[in-house]
Amino acid sequence: MTDNITTLNPGQGYAVPDAQQRNKVLRNTYLLLSLSLVPTVLGAWLGVELGLAALFRGWLGMLLFIGVGFGFIYGIKKTQESAAGVPMLLGFTFFMGLMLSPMIQSTLGFRNGPQLIMTAFAGTAGVFMGMAALSSVIKRDLSGMGKFLFVGLIMLLVGGLINIFVGSTAGMIALSMVSIGIFSAYMLYDIKQIIDGGETNYISATLNLYLDIINVFQSLLALLGIFGGDRD
Repeated sequence: MTDNITTLNPGQGYAVPDAQQRNKVLRNTYLLLSLSLVPTVLGAWLGVELGLAALFRGWLGMLLFIGVGFGFIYGIKKTQESAAGVPMLLGFTFFMGLMLSPMIQSTLGFRNGPQLIMTAFAGTAGVFMGMAALSSVIKRDLSGMGKFLFVGLIMLLVGGLINIFVGSTAGMIALSMVSIGIFSAYMLYDIKQIIDGGETNYISATLNLYLDIINVFQSLLALLGIFGGDRD
């Protein structure tokens, strides 16, 4: 699953594949990323239709994600060099669809719920295309961004845990906006890593971008529900 390394870049600290190999990894990543959205949609639909959304709310949902979600991520990392990596990744994206079902169900409670979901999807696609385009024109090495983004991610997680107890709408708005910023930057960082040769495995690259996309989508949908949800 990992392409052969051909050159070494001492400044970046990792071996760099040639342009053809990097383009292959990028192409395979985009194809697998597109495929991964199918089980996500299926999982979200089943979660809503079968009434499973309640299982993925609140603390129970968080515990399920910690147990099952991180188990999947560990499995993907262990199998990313083998043929088992792709079905493992698709199983994870199905599970993430189930995790999305409470938010989808809540949004569908608005009269304009389907429009909000499509708007969030279109907005996420727009952010992704923007970051992909930006990554192709930036010549600077962005590998140093990872440390700052990780710190921002930790702060976001801490803020999210605090807001679970506080239950503040203003806090939710602030966290959603920060989340969009952080994970949009992560999209740029992750795509640039592929382009520069820092990421040579398309399964792990897909996992990283998928998590970026899901977080941007959830945050956009939360903001749209707060500001644009119509219950009349």
